[in-house]
Amino acid sequence: MSHISLKQTWTNNGIKALAVIAALGFGFAAPQAMAQTKTTIRISTPAVPEDWHAKMWTVFKETLEKSAPGEFDVQIHLNAALFKQGTEPTAMARGNLEMSAISAQDISKIVPEFSIFTAGYIIRDPAHQAKVFDGPVGAEVFKPVIQKMEVTPLATAYLGTRQLTLREDKNVMTPADLKGVKLRMPASKEWLFLGEALGATPTPLAFGEVYLALKTGTIDGQDNPLPSVRAAKFYEVSKTIVLTSHLVDAIFLSYGTKAFNALKPEQQQKVKLAAEAAARYNNANRIKDEAELIDFFKSQGLKVITPDVAAFRKTVQEKYQKSDMAKAWPKGLLEKINAVK
Repeated sequence: MSHISLKQTWTNNGIKALAVIAALGFGFAAPQAMAQTKTTIRISTPAVPEDWHAKMWTVFKETLEKSAPGEFDVQIHLNAALFKQGTEPTAMARGNLEMSAISAQDISKIVPEFSIFTAGYIIRDPAHQAKVFDGPVGAEVFKPVIQKMEVTPLATAYLGTRQLTLREDKNVMTPADLKGVKLRMPASKEWLFLGEALGATPTPLAFGEVYLALKTGTIDGQDNPLPSVRAAKFYEVSKTIVLTSHLVDAIFLSYGTKAFNALKPEQQQKVKLAAEAAARYNNANRIKDEAELIDFFKSQGLKVITPDVAAFRKTVQEKYQKSDMAKAWPKGLLEKINAVK
């Protein structure tokens, strides 16, 4: 074989070998390239698996997979396994976490004007809550959240409505009827102020001590959403439930602003719609649970009272407006919230 033909043979074989290697390389690289196109969404929540606030994230994931197949890798971390409760906003701002549900209390630490939503009788019920945050008021109050906290609220989820339970059979219709009632409240000045505004004598006590305190008479009553009353079995040591509905609470499904802005506009819309679907799922189930619990407590022998809520709202709002807390509230915001029907 001539020198030229030998060289040609090696050249031809080399080209073939390179072609095979390239083909194999592309074969292995293709799935990797596809995987890299997915946008990771890490979700951290303190909710336990049985909670609607945990289950709603599965709805978010499934909704997004249907609307944007193959575009996102949604990773759900329950039981505060990824970040401790309260640390999620900072993690999202830093880019260490994409999504979580944050509370009004979380927000008010950085955005003081948002503290209006931690006050009593600001939000009337779940329907009012949805209209407030999904309308012009929501657009207004979320602007400083996006700017100062670097997180973008996408949807509002109903957390629950706090009611009173009393250890004695007592007919409570107005704040005056709570005079002298030792009402357990969480041990912070904001919670204690709310207890006083309701007309009671607020008594700070750890949640784990409430059952025994009701049983022994150390306290006369406590406030919590009805699902918590059932879970902690406070109904066993109570005779009256007063549906004051003094605090209608929410959590906000939020996305880190930098990460959210990095998404394509059509992806942003799909993520927002998925968050709204998750919130609707949570809200419907939570409201259903609370409604059914009324009958449960009645079956346990408790008296359930619906007081003059308008009288409570008027008294409590007046006390808040005269307090130092209200100084951080934007002028006219309370009137705008009250005007939402």
